[in-house]
Amino acid sequence: MKFTQDFAEYRQLHMEDYLKENTVEQEGKAEVYRSLEMNERIDTNSITVQGLLGDIISVENLNEARKRVKKNRGSHGIDGMRVSEMDAFMLEHGGELRNALLNGKYKPHPVRRVEIPKDDGSKRKLGIPTVVDRMVQQAMVIKLTPLFEPQFSENSFGYRPGRSAHGAIRRCKEYLDDGYKWVVDMDLEKFFDTVNQSRLIQIISDTVKDSRVVSLIHKYLKAGVVVEQKFEKTDLGVPQGGPLSPLLSNIMLNRLDSELGQRGLRFVRYADDLVIFVKTRKAANRVKESVSNFIERELNLKVNRDKTQAVYMNKVKFLGFSFYQKKKKAGVRIHPKSLQKLKVKIKERTGRSDGVGETARIKRLNAMLRGWVNYYRIADVKSALEKIDQWMRRRIRMWYWKQWKRVRTRLKKLMLYGIPRPKAWEYADTRKGYWRISNSPILAKTLTNEELELKGYMSFSKQCQRTKLCL
Repeated sequence: MKFTQDFAEYRQLHMEDYLKENTVEQEGKAEVYRSLEMNERIDTNSITVQGLLGDIISVENLNEARKRVKKNRGSHGIDGMRVSEMDAFMLEHGGELRNALLNGKYKPHPVRRVEIPKDDGSKRKLGIPTVVDRMVQQAMVIKLTPLFEPQFSENSFGYRPGRSAHGAIRRCKEYLDDGYKWVVDMDLEKFFDTVNQSRLIQIISDTVKDSRVVSLIHKYLKAGVVVEQKFEKTDLGVPQGGPLSPLLSNIMLNRLDSELGQRGLRFVRYADDLVIFVKTRKAANRVKESVSNFIERELNLKVNRDKTQAVYMNKVKFLGFSFYQKKKKAGVRIHPKSLQKLKVKIKERTGRSDGVGETARIKRLNAMLRGWVNYYRIADVKSALEKIDQWMRRRIRMWYWKQWKRVRTRLKKLMLYGIPRPKAWEYADTRKGYWRISNSPILAKTLTNEELELKGYMSFSKQCQRTKLCL
């Protein structure tokens, strides 16, 4: 395809010089690119520019999509092109890209396979599109979202404008407070990998009447994946990793939402995580069986029957939270597995082997802390965070003790913190293990909570109090 050939030639002949520019020149050029409008002429050749596809590939919409992709950053696709290179590409090839999209000759690249570990030890397969494909997908999402949003359920919260995991948890709490305390916790087995593409395209076609847009979506589904430099076909599933994937998942599962609504069931869905609330164990078992049959029969998806369960509310883990009886109402807690994952993250940021200095360590730890508190703030967190703070401080103190390493270094540091020389020598020459020392008077009197705060370390509890967000 001409567009692809031009793109390859462009990268070979022009990008090398661009990347050699110094940082100041690149930053200056980026400022120019940000203000540019892609005003290349479109050679329509009697091609219809109107319709939904015309809206998607309009200069204004592509520019907005380009800005969003740059803001989200992300890794490269199979072509190696980085987000920072997109402006230069669009300056030279923006018109060709729009023409290729209009005349139906645009061919998406295969996605690049990336695997990330899941909680259960398995791998989540992601498909990373090229930067240009991400921009085109984002342009589609901008225009497709207003078409599908009015159709979506009020009980669907994942990847939707103005909705969040917090809203999903609050809806769960409403149902529990109303007495629906038995929960059907549905598990869709490898949802993104098992979506029936023909069924999905059929559902999309019921709303999207511009066949060119439907065809483009189909091309993305069929683009394939590169795994360890080998191409594999994608005749099944939706690649998880591009801007279009979350919207397609909601379109596919909206049929399930509609069915649950018609049955009068109380449910909450966040992407492919689904919980249904009923009043009795018997009803929960009945609903579990009937809904599982509907998903497999009507949507051609697979339910993991071993993991799908009908349980009382305190046995549920949903979006990292759990529930419990709090007087006459339901309470929301951080699930124990979420707290364990937090400890793993803290360990990663307080280990001596990560090769970063004190300033970078504090910055990384605080950034993680702020994000974590912001997400879990809607739970009853006070007691849990106090315990986490104590444990984290032990990790930090242990890191400092390891860094001091030599007896003479420890002696010097302890004396700087006001410990008399005889006692400082006694402490410095101890044979106690690192973890035991981290909770001993040796460090409790030197690296106090106040001292750690002065160094810049934040605490989970104080972050909650400071923002007045936590319960």
